[in-house]
Order: sequence, then C-alpha cells, then structure tokens
Amino acid sequence: MYEPPMREPGLSRRGLLAGGALTAVGALAACAPGDGTAGRPGPDGTAAAGRRVPGEGASGQGAPGEPGGTTGPDAGQVTPASGGAATEPFHGAHQAGIATTPQTHGVFVGLDLLPGTGREAIARMMRLLTDDARRLTQGRPALADTEPELAALPSRLTVTFGFGPGLFAAAELEDRRPEAVAPLPPFAIDRLRKEWSGGDLLLQICADDALTLAHALRMTVKDARSFARVRWTQRGFRRSPQTQAPGLTQRNVMGQLDGTVNPRPGTPDFDRAVWVSDGPEWLRGGTTLVLRRIRAEMETWDAADTVAKEFTVGRRLDTGAPLTGQHEHDEPDFGKLDAVGFPVISEQAHIRRARVTDPGMRIYRRVYNYDEGLTERGHADSGLLFASYQADIARQFIPVQRRLAEADLLNEWTTPIGSAVFAVPPGCSADGWIGETLLS
Repeated sequence: MYEPPMREPGLSRRGLLAGGALTAVGALAACAPGDGTAGRPGPDGTAAAGRRVPGEGASGQGAPGEPGGTTGPDAGQVTPASGGAATEPFHGAHQAGIATTPQTHGVFVGLDLLPGTGREAIARMMRLLTDDARRLTQGRPALADTEPELAALPSRLTVTFGFGPGLFAAAELEDRRPEAVAPLPPFAIDRLRKEWSGGDLLLQICADDALTLAHALRMTVKDARSFARVRWTQRGFRRSPQTQAPGLTQRNVMGQLDGTVNPRPGTPDFDRAVWVSDGPEWLRGGTTLVLRRIRAEMETWDAADTVAKEFTVGRRLDTGAPLTGQHEHDEPDFGKLDAVGFPVISEQAHIRRARVTDPGMRIYRRVYNYDEGLTERGHADSGLLFASYQADIARQFIPVQRRLAEADLLNEWTTPIGSAVFAVPPGCSADGWIGETLLS
C-alpha cells in the first residue's frame, strides 16, 4: 500500500524533545491557559462561554422512549450545534476521562515500547504526549499540527494515559509497580486473543465528536511512533447527548441498561472506590484500569425470549428494575421466593453474582459498545469495551470476576476475548506532565 513521503515541519515536536530542549517544551506548555475551564459546562448545563451543551439543562430529560424521556410536538426537533466548543479541564489532581461524564465516542490504544526505550526516553515521550493532550483538549492545535482547523472544536475531548506492566520493566522500575498491575489470573470463560490483550502504554481518547477524536488519535500516536508501536486499537460508542441526557443509564448492544449500580463521581464512595489513597506514593490520586473486550453472542441472545433474558440478568429489560422491584434503582430483594419456593432472582443471575455490598469496594465501569460490522454469514461482530476503574484490582475487580466466571448465567451469551491492565497516574499541574511522579 502506497504511503506518501513524510515531510518534517520546521519545528518538530519530536526533534525538539529528542534534541534535549525540554525546557523549551515546558515554556511552550506554560503559555497554555491555566485550567482550561472556558467553555466547560456549568452546573446549570451552560458552558462558561455562553454555549449550552446538548442534552443537558434544568429539565434533566432524556430521549423519547427512555426513562426520563419526553414526547410532544418539540420532541423531534434538532437544535443548533452548540457542544463543539465545550471543554473538559486537563490539569488537576486526577486525569480527566475517568470521573468525566462519558463522551459519545471512545478509542483505546495499546502500545508496546520499542526495544531499547528506557526510562529517560519514556519520560521524553510522556512530556511530548502530555503537551499534545494539554493543547488538543482545550481546542488548540498541537505543536506543528498540520490540520489545526480540526482542533478548533474539542467537543469535551479527554486524553487519559495508563502504564502497563511492560513499561515498569523497560524503565527499570519494577519495584514501583503495584503488584496487581499484572496480567489477570486465567478465568475459565476467557478466550483471550493476543491482538486485543496486553500493552505497555495506554491512550484512552474520548470525545463527543468522531472527527475530533480521529484527529486527536492521529496526532498523539504520530508523536509516540519514535518510542512505541501500536499493539491494538479498540473503538467504542455510546448514545450521544443529543439522544439521551447525560446521567441516565445507557443501554448496551444487548439491550440491557448497563451500569445501574455504579459509584457516582463526586461522592465519598466514588473517591474511596476509584482513587488510590494508600498505595504507592507516586500513584496517589491515580487509579488502575482493567480493560476487557467482551464479545456479545448476539445470534443466540436474539434466540432467547424476554423471560429467559430477564432471568439471566435478574432485571427487567424494559425498565432495568430488579425482578423483585418496580424501578431501576430499587434495591434487589435476594431473599424473595416465587410461588414454588425458588429465589425470584436466581442464585446464578448476573446481578447477584456481581453484587458488592460495600459501595467503596465497587468497581467504576465506564463502558463503551463496539461494533465491527458483519461476518460473511451476516452475523454481528459486536460487544462491550468494559473499562473498569478501581483503586485496587486485587481487592475489587478480581473477586467479582471470579464469581462471574464461576457461575454467571450471562456467560452463555458473552465471551471475553481481550484483557489488559494499566496503572493510571495522577493528573498534573499546568507546568507538569503525566507520569512525572513515577519517571522524574
């Protein structure tokens, strides 16, 4: 396949850093606005620059036909574009893209470091990628951006970085790697494929606009090429703010409301469940990520009737209510029996096997759907990109996954085919960079 010759711009980001002029990059980054809050949605749904973010407002209403949805003469009207200028802050104690309200589009990229890429080179790479993310998320082109116009509408773009087990080995920092940041133990239900698993470095890029995301992906990966090669790319999607108001539980490709029992950002339970507070010093304010690619067996799922599907999950498909309740957020009654003495919610139902009673020990799921089109037989190749954030993988994620692998009825219709684990460093200041707490 033909590839056009590369042309080096007059001021190359790669050359700038490789030449050792790190202070120059710091000076360029310091010219950025302090925290990038301009255009960020305020508490009333309006952006600081006077723009309203689609789907957000005082009504809190969602899409027609969904819980909280609206109907009427205005329900089908399309409002003018107004969310493209909305930004998410880049600087802070935590990286953006975790507690951030999930955007419509997401892409996860796993990279492997090139042979000989050690600690000093990794630090140069992270300075460079941090500068890219700092600019692009605030609607400014990256340094030497060849398509600066594509950066003008950030659409709540976030770029989140994670460090896989191999990065610690390459940097000769194995003694600073959290013990649980390692490949997960094998589970009987796994059918893992190499092309969807592992990785030394993670880029998680999310935005409400697909073109914005594509541009940010290309710019960041282009700058990582001197240090790493792409191992896998996984793209996902959710319903947009124009379709369903943020804050409402979304449906996955199997039709289920996905994420009903999820810690709520901004609460003490969320902080305890997600942010590292008593782990390695360099990771304080960060978190860990388990990314699982889960194929949905749609052909056999489609063949099951509604009763079988609801029995499998333990919830009604239409409202998301537990089989013992009326509303989505009703507490399940696991002790309730049916007329013949069997539990209404099966011992093997998904919500029973996944249950964690302590809110501070739950995982925070930030799930995207994927769809890779149709096979030659016309079957859907689709499923979930299950992104699980937690303070401690060993104490929070693995016990739940073991229970699910042992006896979850949903295993009949889902197959894990990819798995990767990352430590997610804390955020940085306006003159800092992601990973400096580990690498500097």
